[in-house]
Amino acid sequence: MTKSAKIGETTDETIGDDHYGLRPGEIAAELPAKFDASLYYIGRIRTPWQTRDACPKNGRESEAVCTIELDPRWAAGLAGLETVSHLLVLYWMDRARRDLVVQAPRHYAERRGTFALRSPVRPNPIAAAVTRLQRVEGNKLYVVGLDCLDGTPLLDLKPYFASTDSAPDASVGWHAARKR
Repeated sequence: MTKSAKIGETTDETIGDDHYGLRPGEIAAELPAKFDASLYYIGRIRTPWQTRDACPKNGRESEAVCTIELDPRWAAGLAGLETVSHLLVLYWMDRARRDLVVQAPRHYAERRGTFALRSPVRPNPIAAAVTRLQRVEGNKLYVVGLDCLDGTPLLDLKPYFASTDSAPDASVGWHAARKR
């Protein structure tokens, strides 16, 4: 079962805060009755952003220093991390919708399928950012390059390897062709 909002139509889902309602042209799917897997939050991310409107659309748009607070039980896992310059940070966008299959982002003119976007609104709201590591102090990491709300759950940390993680010839056709 799906729900959609027609252009110009106001429904119960579009009234009020459009961050959580359907925007015109968006399509939502019914979520499964139960989860297939579980995971552990290994910490929390501290940022200066309390609302989606204040949060940068992309972590590279901000030079804000954010703090990753790792649960102390995982602190020994940070050994050697102080030698890396960049981290791949995986986090759970816990305040995002999870049912949209077609989205109408505010900053794009056209609707796109959820999997063609980097939006936090997705069935499993996993986000990834390549951040610049400034320093490690105990179980806290200070990084630049995040785009999430304060208190966002941390899923994982991995060293970023430019030699294997970078794909210089990668492209997103619809994004490259859009007018700026």
